[in-house]
Amino acid sequence: MSDKVLSAVTDAGYLKPTPIQAGAIPYALQGKDVLGIAQTGTGKTAAFVLPMITRLEKGRARARMPRTLILEPTRELAAQVEDNFVKYGKNHKLTVALLIGGVSFDDQERKLERGADVLIATPGRLLDHFERGKLLLTGVDILVIDEADRMLDMGFIPDIERICKLIPFTRQTLFFSATMPPEITKLTEQFLHAPVRIEVAKPASTASTVAQRLVKSGKKPWDKREVLRDLIRAEDDEIKNAIIFCNRKIDVSELFRSLVKHDFNAGALHGDMDQRARMAMLANFRDGKLKLLVASDVAARGLDIPDVSHVFNYDVPIHSEDYVHRIGRTGRAGRTGKAFTIATRADTKYVDAIEKLIGQNIEWLDGDLSTVVESADDDRPRRDRNAKGKRGERRERGKPRDRRPAETVDEAETSPASESPKPARSAERPARNDNAQRERAARDEQPKPRDVPAKPRDDRGRRSNRRDDDLNDGTVGFGDDLPDFMKVSAKV
Repeated sequence: MSDKVLSAVTDAGYLKPTPIQAGAIPYALQGKDVLGIAQTGTGKTAAFVLPMITRLEKGRARARMPRTLILEPTRELAAQVEDNFVKYGKNHKLTVALLIGGVSFDDQERKLERGADVLIATPGRLLDHFERGKLLLTGVDILVIDEADRMLDMGFIPDIERICKLIPFTRQTLFFSATMPPEITKLTEQFLHAPVRIEVAKPASTASTVAQRLVKSGKKPWDKREVLRDLIRAEDDEIKNAIIFCNRKIDVSELFRSLVKHDFNAGALHGDMDQRARMAMLANFRDGKLKLLVASDVAARGLDIPDVSHVFNYDVPIHSEDYVHRIGRTGRAGRTGKAFTIATRADTKYVDAIEKLIGQNIEWLDGDLSTVVESADDDRPRRDRNAKGKRGERRERGKPRDRRPAETVDEAETSPASESPKPARSAERPARNDNAQRERAARDEQPKPRDVPAKPRDDRGRRSNRRDDDLNDGTVGFGDDLPDFMKVSAKV
């Protein structure tokens, strides 16, 4: 490498390269395609940043035509690579453009207009700029695809294939991944030309400096939260800072609120947060202002936080490869670390898949799942409590009740309105019925002229008060002159 690059590396405090760096850098300087396979935390980023800076000392950037392109799966990884170029390229005058989501298009377009030696981007935002006509990829000499297995998990492979077709065939490609599933192998065969394979560890192995333990738990969420709190308290003397991984974003939010409620110094990080909040949360965690960071898998890949002492898997990862990346956040650069994974009986198949992938059995902390005693506090008390309240409300709501207060009713029935007592209602109703019958009989005896229109009724809304006798009032119907509209057949 050039003297300027070596000087920057020395100033950063590094004296010797890691195995992946020692294997990849010589071939990258020669312009050959490199396929690098190494577990997370072994220095893959510097393995392509350092030779790129050396090769970029010659030449200059042109507007809208970057000289090199680095593709990253997440915004955090892209920002981290930018920091590496700032650190190792301090003796160079390189222009670096960062194209990620959550940032204004205008600022990014201005950087592209000035010309970029290094373009670091996520696939989606890169294609957005290309389709807007603000970017040309015909001048790219070096293409870097970092965290390729994560690209696969996030569904970026079609975008990667499209981008590779926009870049000149004569480019140099540096391809790095921690695992090599079959889909990634096919991708390397398609876009790499006679690559030099540098493999410093098994395709999915964990660092030997990380102590791994499985912890049993009941299946209820409150059981898992209690187990996690007990683990944190038991390890409190050794915890410098810790990342707690959840499978779902909603679990990140719920667990974060639970930890804060129990007086833990915690923060949250997931993909639905805006970019400014995510970067601020990571900065607080790096600076030691936060002791615990509850995160989704957005923090599982490549984030360089060197001093993470513990990793807690609140959920067993569904994809076994994610386990390798999660616990790789601790025990980095030769340091020691601890990783605890909380497992329930429903997680048995995922635990077996992880042990098969890493090629070793993970030790249980306090007995395996066969010793789990499920909590007696299950859903039934909650359902009973809710049902009691709701059913009780329904019964109260359904009971016929007199809207008058009880005292008013009693007074109305017992207090005289005048000097003579009020007659009882039961005695009054028969009299009213007899009078009505006599009135109807009198009306029936008097024939009603047919040419006089029937008197319109004013009580049409009170249909329930009609009697059968009311219909026998001499009303004339249609007779034989039935209107035609009533003869039309209708669907029933």
